[in-house]
Amino acid sequence: MLAAVRPGLRLLTLLAALAVALAAAACGGDDDSDGAATATATAPAARACEPAEPPVPRGEPRLRPPRRRLDPAKTWTATVTTNCGAFTITLDARRAPRTTASFAALARRGFYDGLSFHRIAPGFVIQGGDPLGNGQGGPGYTVEEPPPDDLAYTRGVVAMAKTATDPDGTSGSQFFIVTAEDAQLPPQYALLGRVTEGLDVVDLIGQLPLKSNDPQGDEPVDPVVIERVEIGER
Repeated sequence: MLAAVRPGLRLLTLLAALAVALAAAACGGDDDSDGAATATATAPAARACEPAEPPVPRGEPRLRPPRRRLDPAKTWTATVTTNCGAFTITLDARRAPRTTASFAALARRGFYDGLSFHRIAPGFVIQGGDPLGNGQGGPGYTVEEPPPDDLAYTRGVVAMAKTATDPDGTSGSQFFIVTAEDAQLPPQYALLGRVTEGLDVVDLIGQLPLKSNDPQGDEPVDPVVIERVEIGER
């Protein structure tokens, strides 16, 4: 259970799912798909992140959740630019109207600019969006929106982190991107969308050296900084 790493952290409550995912990754070399998996994992290694200064922790703000929601008839995107490259999340405004509205409102006010990906669990998820930088921060409010019952947390899916005691679908500002083929998580984490461009950048971040060998994830040795998040519509 990842929430037990540091009490009170706004982390994924994974129960046994992490062990399952790591075991599946460790056994991947025994089937014919290993070559493809290896190619996917090693391709981003030719790239490198630009050096960046570690973000200075901010005090947790006391913001209010937005009242307006995104028009579900439009396609909404969030382009996340980091010192390791950029990727684009297509927001699921239809199935997650409250969650996407909150994320978009925070992005528009520059909340995510200068924050980091503070936690990487190789072959599982990368997680960022904490103003404190230690997994305990948020925007000063939460929203609740139970995710779809049939939601599968597969590679590229973006969802919101929560504590073990939060109700299903609770979110603040911290989000995670699944790097496993299937994280095998229960449908408890609010859906945000899916990475539709730049998944190689996500893979690169997910393979960076970490400060420890904690299987539940840790900070990267060199900072991964979110330079800006831009919301687009069409």
